[in-house]
Amino acid sequence: MNDINERHRIRMERKKAVIDKKISEADKHIGIIVVTTGNGKGKSSSGFGMVMRALGHGMKVAVVQFIKGGMSTGEEKFLRRFPDEVSFHAMGEGYTWETQDRQRDTEKAAEAWALARRFLSDPDIGLVLLDELNIALKYRYLDAEDVIEDLLDRPAMQHVVITGRGAPEELIAVADTVTEMAVVKHAFQAGIAAQQGTEW
Repeated sequence: MNDINERHRIRMERKKAVIDKKISEADKHIGIIVVTTGNGKGKSSSGFGMVMRALGHGMKVAVVQFIKGGMSTGEEKFLRRFPDEVSFHAMGEGYTWETQDRQRDTEKAAEAWALARRFLSDPDIGLVLLDELNIALKYRYLDAEDVIEDLLDRPAMQHVVITGRGAPEELIAVADTVTEMAVVKHAFQAGIAAQQGTEW
């Protein structure tokens, strides 16, 4: 047993040296763009986790939800308790397969982006969550080049989190951190309905 512990200690000592070196070399302090995409569950959940994290550090946060808005969610109910710290805007009218109206969805996306641009130009906002923006870009409700131009023109220390399936390649190219969620299993595939507290 002592042998195993000693080998483990030596491996971790080496690993620590490598990680400490990388940490010391990562000396830039700037706002970052985080994109969560892919077909797996957890994209918006991750985004709202970062909202909580930012709030815990005393940052002001803005949330603009594209597409969503047809129903009240747990995150909306919770975050509306903090109106001085969080500006929450559900700007869609529901999922695209429910609305079935591309023109109306495009108009709502344009309204949402006009609001998002205000937050992206406000240096007092530490983090902006653009929930399901990727869907609006995927369906070309918004012009990706215009969106990227606004993202890159934001205050230097402002973080942006963008969620939704189908993130366009040009957005992935300018993002600092990109995570693709993959499906391994999903309860819905087993006939389990969307559950309060886990899906909404």
